[in-house]
Amino acid sequence: MRGTLRVLVWQWGRRGAGPRFALELAGGLRHVENVVSMLSLSRQSELMEQVAPPQVELAYATYTGLQGFMTRILTMPLLLPGLIKRLQALRPDIAICAMPAPLDLLMSAALRRLGVPYWVVIHDADSHPGDGFPFQMKLQRRLADGACGLVALSAHVAARLREQNALAGRPLIVASHPPFNFGPPPPPPASHGGPLRLLFFGRLLPYKGLDLFADALGRLGPRADIEVRIAGLGAESTTLAQLRAMPNVTVDRRWIPEGEIGNILAWADALVLSHREASQSGVAAAAIAARRWVVATEVGGLAEQLAHEPLARLCPPTADGVAQAILGLLTDPLGTAAPHSDTGWVDFAHLLIEQIEARQPAAAGR
Repeated sequence: MRGTLRVLVWQWGRRGAGPRFALELAGGLRHVENVVSMLSLSRQSELMEQVAPPQVELAYATYTGLQGFMTRILTMPLLLPGLIKRLQALRPDIAICAMPAPLDLLMSAALRRLGVPYWVVIHDADSHPGDGFPFQMKLQRRLADGACGLVALSAHVAARLREQNALAGRPLIVASHPPFNFGPPPPPPASHGGPLRLLFFGRLLPYKGLDLFADALGRLGPRADIEVRIAGLGAESTTLAQLRAMPNVTVDRRWIPEGEIGNILAWADALVLSHREASQSGVAAAAIAARRWVVATEVGGLAEQLAHEPLARLCPPTADGVAQAILGLLTDPLGTAAPHSDTGWVDFAHLLIEQIEARQPAAAGR
């Protein structure tokens, strides 16, 4: 039997899926035998601003805007000794980057100085139009180059990493994104007895195909039995103007705080993921946990993520395909299913530790 393994999970993004993914992974690791789980988040993370912030062993001040980010980058050599000292106090055996973020090279440098191996969870092997920050993929590649192994959240992403020769002999763990739970499971879809409620949720970026959804609604025409809500932050566009002009469509264009996500999911009967491309989807993971119906285009890792979900209906990435899938929810509903098991993140954590130990046995009980 191995000794105790001290695992540090870090994610220094400020909001969105990254901090939530790190929080859930660290929580899952706490249920793995002989593992001490530790979490590092940005002090500026949305999660840290909650009334009851999560347990965080290393809260690190990152930045709140472009000027703060540039200051951190320019002063990185001065910041390194202080971070090394804080890491020494935690004594991690291994570290896992839950999702790459702009200041990760500071953490990776500190870990290398201490001789602590780290793994990186890769959510996207390619940048999506309008997504991320400048040089995101270059920074991710540099971070990955210093890692002792990578984790891909879909076979689609794993294949792209191999095609890019990004592994360079490093081991690769292929897993799937566990469900994101934002509260108790709401009543089953369509139990309210009103029109079919369709939700397009998340950042309103070009690759997510909001235009396909709008065109699909146009093909369906005005219907009293469909109600639509668009909720998320994105640039103004002709597509949003087109949607606002439609009957029974509400556009809520803003960043949706963590505390509101559960209620927004509970309102919906079905989430529409009309992506033009995808690696996998945190929105899909949240829909699965909330037991909402899902209409999703059969692209990239999204098809893989939802292929065996009984409440998901996959369709071609066209306006006609999305329209027909929505119409199918009216004429042939998907029914209901039992809430997902709460062990998704524990199972994910077990898989990572087992696979990491199999490839890096010397890390245990260092």
